[in-house]
Amino acid sequence: MNIQEYFTRISYSESHKEADLQTLTVIFQHHIQAIPFENLSMHCGETIELDLQSIYNKIVRKKRGGWCLESNYLLFWALQELGYDVCMLGGNSYKPAERAYTAEINHILLKVAIKGNSYIVDAGFGGAYQAWQPLMLISGKDQPQIPGIFRFTEDKGTWYFEKVKRKHYIPEQSVPFTDMPELGNIRKIYTFTLEPRHINDFQELNTYLQVSPDNILQKKSICSLQTTEGLYALVGWTFTEMKYNYMEDLDLVQITTLTDEEIEKTLKDKFNIVLENKLVP
Repeated sequence: MNIQEYFTRISYSESHKEADLQTLTVIFQHHIQAIPFENLSMHCGETIELDLQSIYNKIVRKKRGGWCLESNYLLFWALQELGYDVCMLGGNSYKPAERAYTAEINHILLKVAIKGNSYIVDAGFGGAYQAWQPLMLISGKDQPQIPGIFRFTEDKGTWYFEKVKRKHYIPEQSVPFTDMPELGNIRKIYTFTLEPRHINDFQELNTYLQVSPDNILQKKSICSLQTTEGLYALVGWTFTEMKYNYMEDLDLVQITTLTDEEIEKTLKDKFNIVLENKLVP
């Protein structure tokens, strides 16, 4: 495992002598624009191993993506190699359909301390709720980024992470729509505490998500990648291209339904992924 090989994988060629916020931000952006959030292994008959060597081989050498456990664990390793003060945290995702956070931890995120400030760095949420820059861990402060406005709120040691939603403009439809069943324009994303975690704390979750039939990752094949303007997402046979802030407070959303033949080509062209085994979307 070689940090230079990781840099080649994410197309990063700048200096990394200083473990500062600027370097962290650029590496993070390269990571999320090169490494898709994807669970295709589960839909290709492959087992996802939660150890660093397996993840490194899969993402860096085979040019695949991974879900939060894999992508953030790889990033954790890279930041440690570069001398950052980084630790893992556990998150509980928000489930809009149930209007509740999961009872069990089901997400991994990273906290990086730089010059007395803490930043949340999470390369593994994917889709439209993926931040594009490290977020300062501060309660109640709006943090605007290209994907939208992010915010943390702290209550009795529990941190709540949310995003202000924008309307979607879909050319085929005459009126903009918001695709969430919730009222208001705030999308809850997850909660977390600052209790440091170890990768072993997530082994059971990694196994559970691959065998439990009732979770979203089992029900749907997902692949999403951040672009310089927005994101690409392939969920099942549906390919979505999103362009952030296409017009004032409007994201442009273009949706295409693909055939089985087109899926393979789209994975290669848009996500730079070539699968070894047959995908069953």
